[in-house]
Amino acid sequence: MCFRASRGRKLYAVLRSYSVQGVGSVEVESQIERKREKREKTSNVSAVMDLRSELLKSIWYAFTALDVEKSGKVSKSQLKVLSHNLCTVLCIPHDPAALEEHFRDDDDGPVSSQGYMPYLNKYILDKVVEGVFVKENVDELCWTLTAKKNYKPAGGSILSQKDAFRLWCLFIFLSEDKYPLVMIPDEVEYLLKKLCMAMSVELNGVELEDFISQDSIQQNGFTVWAFLEMMNTGRLTRGIAKESISMAIEEVYREIVGDVLKEGYLWKKGQLRRNWIERWFTLKPNNLDYYTSEDRKDRKGSITLDSNCCVEVLPDRDGKRCMFCLKTISKTFELSASDTKQRQEWTSAIQTAIRLHAEGKTSLHKDLKQKRREQREFRERRREAKEQELQHLRNLQEERERKMAELELLKEAQRQAQILLQQEEERRRKQHEELQQALEEQLREAEEARACMQAEMALKEAEAERQRRRIKELEELQQRLEEALHQEVKARQDEEAFRYTQTRLLAEEEEKMKALMALQEEQEECIQRAQREKQELKQEMESKTRSLEEAQRQLEEVRANRHRVDQDVVAAQRKLRQASTNVKHWNVQMNRLMHPIGPGEKRPSVGAFHSSFRIPTQKDPGLRLWQKNSEQDEESKENVAGGDADKKRLSQGSNGDMDVH
Repeated sequence: MCFRASRGRKLYAVLRSYSVQGVGSVEVESQIERKREKREKTSNVSAVMDLRSELLKSIWYAFTALDVEKSGKVSKSQLKVLSHNLCTVLCIPHDPAALEEHFRDDDDGPVSSQGYMPYLNKYILDKVVEGVFVKENVDELCWTLTAKKNYKPAGGSILSQKDAFRLWCLFIFLSEDKYPLVMIPDEVEYLLKKLCMAMSVELNGVELEDFISQDSIQQNGFTVWAFLEMMNTGRLTRGIAKESISMAIEEVYREIVGDVLKEGYLWKKGQLRRNWIERWFTLKPNNLDYYTSEDRKDRKGSITLDSNCCVEVLPDRDGKRCMFCLKTISKTFELSASDTKQRQEWTSAIQTAIRLHAEGKTSLHKDLKQKRREQREFRERRREAKEQELQHLRNLQEERERKMAELELLKEAQRQAQILLQQEEERRRKQHEELQQALEEQLREAEEARACMQAEMALKEAEAERQRRRIKELEELQQRLEEALHQEVKARQDEEAFRYTQTRLLAEEEEKMKALMALQEEQEECIQRAQREKQELKQEMESKTRSLEEAQRQLEEVRANRHRVDQDVVAAQRKLRQASTNVKHWNVQMNRLMHPIGPGEKRPSVGAFHSSFRIPTQKDPGLRLWQKNSEQDEESKENVAGGDADKKRLSQGSNGDMDVH
């Protein structure tokens, strides 16, 4: 089995293809070299930034430990001591002049972290060179300062000072890149799982969940002191010896902080003597070191790993089994594991180291930490996206519910409108029925009025018949008077003889004349009353006619009845005209009777009637009665003529309405 980094294979493939095509190998090698330099430069910049970030985390704890009053500021004298110690452990030349210049005694007050950062970056961190110093010494310095102030374990604590220091370093490595430093519960669970795997035990998830469920942990995350307190309680490591816990912490510390991918005993074949010797191997991303024993005090050699290295599985030979070899550009190292599982683990670890080097990465766990962070961010983004989607769905649901509510309101409004419309229709129908009933009632009243009018007309006709009989009687009386007058003329010769008789007759004549005048006045009153009643009947008939016209415009059903009423009215008019003619005739007859023959006058003959006719004076009551009767006859004629014209127009209008409909 052979593994090479994918980038190295591609470069060699490009080199071979260019060589086959005749391209100059020098140009190809220069391109490959430029790419390698660019990649190494990028990886170096990234490594420097990571190293500075890790150093700043440790220095932050040292700075906060010096802040006794927790005001965010530290005295200048303490910062001078801290800066001098940092220069010592980082193997940086100390510059007392710059230190004194930056922290002059004449400045007022202590210095905050923001005030200390310019000096720290310019005179310390910018001068740091990776590989020159031991980072563990820097961590020990910062731990010593911060532990004196913050780490105060109770009696019977499980962790030793060394274990607490290593857990503090692990905490710094896995904490978030923001201040104050905290570690999220996922990283705490990851670290505890690594420790339990090193101790070959299962993690007590219930105790961890109980501790994580605290409000302060949920809101702010784990601080290093809360984490150390949790480890010191022993709830997560109940029943495990302190030595096992210390060994597990050291193993995880070397794996995560020390970038040890794998370590253990392997048999190595010598390069000169070709004999097999058991060595303790320690694999890191850049090299594979081997020592005499596991205390790592006597290092016998180191194999540099790069993208040109590969590992292959070898068959068993020379009495050795589970063999494999590590090939570099200059040498090939033959190795033998204790069993197949160990060989598989070692080959996989070496391949991982080669892959990290090919990808320009210096630490496996930094890469894993970054991947876990990206996964958390991805999960957070996905959760936020889901929340946004749920919020959007809730908004859509609310919008849908709102629209449904609006639709319900619209439906309710429509139902209310329909109910109102039905009520309005019902009201209109009732009004129409009431109007129809009112019109029918008016029609019945008109019929009743017409019947009453006909009855009154019948009464008037009966009264006229009585008047005619009275006039006939008066005519008979006139004839008798004429006969008496004739007898008086004949008896004039006997006037003297019959004076007493004439006087008596004259008295009788005067009495009869008075009676005639009383009868005439009574007749005049009757005629006036008849005229007034006729006028009232005419006005009532006109009002009923107008009501009938209004009823005819609104209801089509009463048009036929109106026609019959018109015919009845025409008949009544004919009867009125006949009655008017009769009244006129009666007036003429009355005029004749208004001139009785006086005493001693002779009855004129028929031929000499007009010559002997006396012209009445204005004071004559008969003349006044005749004039009144004439005026009443003229008014009755005008009223009849007006009634005929109105009836014609009414009949024409009704015919027009019938044509339109």
